[in-house]
Amino acid sequence: MSNFLKLVLSILICQLAGITGALFTAGSVSGWYATLIKPSFNPPDSVFAPVWTVLYLLMGISMFLIWKEGLRNKEVRNAFILFIVQLVFNTLWTIIFFGAQSVTGGFIVILILWILILICIFRFLRISKTAGMLLIPYFFWVAFAAVLNCYIMILN
Repeated sequence: MSNFLKLVLSILICQLAGITGALFTAGSVSGWYATLIKPSFNPPDSVFAPVWTVLYLLMGISMFLIWKEGLRNKEVRNAFILFIVQLVFNTLWTIIFFGAQSVTGGFIVILILWILILICIFRFLRISKTAGMLLIPYFFWVAFAAVLNCYIMILN
């Protein structure tokens, strides 16, 4: 498979995770989520879609940089699999928090996700410094999202 195709697939896979999450979010933002008490530092709803779109793009590029190193290499393959696992948890958070309307369940999932991203960054850095660095904004955004999730859990 060409590197160009790997890049396109990597970006599409990550954006698809975002689109899947958006399907669960769309109905809840103006409904159930709007009824929750949120902390004063909660950003406006309009901020989330653009931020996530950029983060999924960065994640896709990062995924590509690892994938192009070749999955026959065990370290690369394990890092790639770990990335896919964290991407599943990323989508799972949205499904649990917004779809199942479970703030506590979402908090548990986002903590696991945050740890998986951190491990992924360290694994990626050993293979490609750029790939690891591209995940750092994602790591900090998920940390912020975890704090928001925690505050929403406490306030509600």
